[in-house]
Amino acid sequence: MIHATRFSTLALASCLLAGPALAQSVNLYTTREPALLNPVLEAFTKDTGVKVNAVFLKDGLQERVAAEGANSPADVMLMVDVGQINALADAGITQPIQSPAVDKAVPAALRGPGNNWVTLTQRARIVIVSKDRVKQDAITYEDLADPKWKGKFCIRAGQHPYNNAFFAAYLARNGAEKTEAYLKALKANTARKPGGGDREVARDILSGQCDIAIINTYYLGLMSQAKTEQKGWYDAIKPLKTTFKDGGTHVNVSAAAIAKNAPNKAEAVKLIEYMLGEKAQTLYADGNFEYPVNPDVKESAAVKLLGTLTPDTTPLGDVAKNRKAAADLVDKVGFDN
Repeated sequence: MIHATRFSTLALASCLLAGPALAQSVNLYTTREPALLNPVLEAFTKDTGVKVNAVFLKDGLQERVAAEGANSPADVMLMVDVGQINALADAGITQPIQSPAVDKAVPAALRGPGNNWVTLTQRARIVIVSKDRVKQDAITYEDLADPKWKGKFCIRAGQHPYNNAFFAAYLARNGAEKTEAYLKALKANTARKPGGGDREVARDILSGQCDIAIINTYYLGLMSQAKTEQKGWYDAIKPLKTTFKDGGTHVNVSAAAIAKNAPNKAEAVKLIEYMLGEKAQTLYADGNFEYPVNPDVKESAAVKLLGTLTPDTTPLGDVAKNRKAAADLVDKVGFDN
């Protein structure tokens, strides 16, 4: 894992004072891995002539930009998880993204309140089952609470960000009372204590410990190409078409925001617009088996493997607002005990 910053704040600040280069550079702070982003950033520079100064951070991005204040070199902030990106807006360190191209490419439900952030790629959280022991091909999230799955359901910790976002989406749709009942029913169906990772639920389906589980879609892509025992885990499972009742599929996102004090705002908008174009969407999404947000990208690796995605229309901003309440309900029902 490579998390060292490529440019220090001091070095970036010096670049900003260099004169002519200012109009042809953009400063990106991100928590994503360099190997995933670099092909897109290199293509952007080649196609536009705008240099990207990238700072790769493991964590602490929000705190760093806030501490830098009005003198922060940050132009674009790119993060994974709706809660993390929305927290930037809540902290007052973003500004609205003003771009007709962005508004056209990304549905309102996949943009933050006040256009303070925008989705770049999506990962769906779907149900997988034993290929041999379960015959159905579709399911609703609500059906996971059916007692027929008692002792057969596997899931990672309820407080993990992936599940927290999912439970927050359920809460946004159904309210606290129904969500608490849902969490109790899921807990009653578990085959083992919630924990481990998403890939491990596939392992446990292969072993026969459980028949059904929930997983992020990109893990399916990664396991399908594995040269290890994980390929066997993948071969033992079947992804189901998964939606809310009368709704779509729950997604989490990678998303971008423009920093409140961005010194290169025009270039920041240009980078975000570029990342929503067909070329960049293919490069970026396929690097991690994520779903492009641009509907014109039809043949992504995720679509080829798993089929098309119809995201639920619950605004992601509403999901983010319900994260803490969802976490409190997980603790209330003792989900992870």
